[in-house]
Amino acid sequence: MKNCRCFKVALLSAAFLLYAGALPAAKEVEVASPGEQDRKYWADLLYKISEPVLSSMSRGELVKNMEIELSPTWDGRSKTVTYMEAFGRLMAGLAPWLTLPPDDTDEGKQRGQLLEWALKSYANAVNPDSPDYLEWKREGQPLVDAAYIANSFLRAPKQLWEPLDDATKQRFVKEFKGLRRVQPPYSNWLLFGAMVETFLLSVGEDYDAFRISIALRKVEEWYVGDGWYSDGPRYAFDYYNSYVIHPMYVEILEVLAQHKKINTKGFEPALKRMQRYGEILERMISPEGTFPAVGRSITYRLAVFQPLALMAWKYQLPQGLTYGQVRAALTATMMRMFAVEGSFSKSGYLQLGFAGHQPHIADYYTNNGSLYITSLAFLPLGLPASHPFWTDAPQDWTSKKAWSGQEFPRDHASE
Repeated sequence: MKNCRCFKVALLSAAFLLYAGALPAAKEVEVASPGEQDRKYWADLLYKISEPVLSSMSRGELVKNMEIELSPTWDGRSKTVTYMEAFGRLMAGLAPWLTLPPDDTDEGKQRGQLLEWALKSYANAVNPDSPDYLEWKREGQPLVDAAYIANSFLRAPKQLWEPLDDATKQRFVKEFKGLRRVQPPYSNWLLFGAMVETFLLSVGEDYDAFRISIALRKVEEWYVGDGWYSDGPRYAFDYYNSYVIHPMYVEILEVLAQHKKINTKGFEPALKRMQRYGEILERMISPEGTFPAVGRSITYRLAVFQPLALMAWKYQLPQGLTYGQVRAALTATMMRMFAVEGSFSKSGYLQLGFAGHQPHIADYYTNNGSLYITSLAFLPLGLPASHPFWTDAPQDWTSKKAWSGQEFPRDHASE
């Protein structure tokens, strides 16, 4: 009891001294806002995805270090396409983040390191003397991932294209033009050829206008209504409207309009359709942060949400969707998906699967390089931390409102 009394006296004495100013007050702890917490999660996750690929490739050691994992039903094409898929797809999603100016924050240091690695990796990608010279000359697959590399340049020209030395630029131009050997099937592949040619147009090089024109005409023919395109003459319910069709169609049209190759009014219907599709995507996110695992290429994970991410970063979200609800919905989905063990190998590379390691759901053309297309959901990191996407309070997304008895907007078809 005596010890107890002494302890109480000591507490009272300390309290009095603190009140009187004889003891220093504890420092106030700054609590990060929900938006700051979300941004840190996004940045850390994208850095985790990017680091093994870019740190290795910047040293010419991607081929040496990357563990290749092929679909159990792999069709026998050259597995060397893995490296080009990993790099090209990663950079298309990473590019907007690298457009932000340097700063001394932890995030700024991450960006600075990734940019340094990326520029070295681009040089190695087209240097025939590098061990990481990519697979440009065999089969048709290189056209796909060249399009994502070209897309990365269009999304961050000042940071990713302009700093490259002249020799590297000319090597890219040569490799891009060399891909005209690939005759794409009448599917989303037409947009890959068009994206490469659109980039060449953007930097003042000779470009194949027919490859752009045929892609645009066919995509327009394949519009089936209510924000959906068919991927070729026959419709299939999958997410290729997200992975390729909406974003590449809109971005190609934008560049053509900028260079006065089309009327700007041609861009507006395509954006309107992507906005309607974005409304549907947002409604697909369940209250728990899940979404339907349907269609081919479901191992592409978060790339399902590229149109929403692209509109948040560069264009305009659909009317009725707020920054706070889109950020909250995407964050919930990221956390739900990457909380599952097995997404990454022991050495940090992505593994085949949707949520975790599920190799048997991979399509015959899928390798673990293909999976880096998941970076396309991270485009809003290209917005500064002061942007309303990051500062607005989180809000419940549509299905969360619907399943909790809240009022939510009635849905209706568009054109």
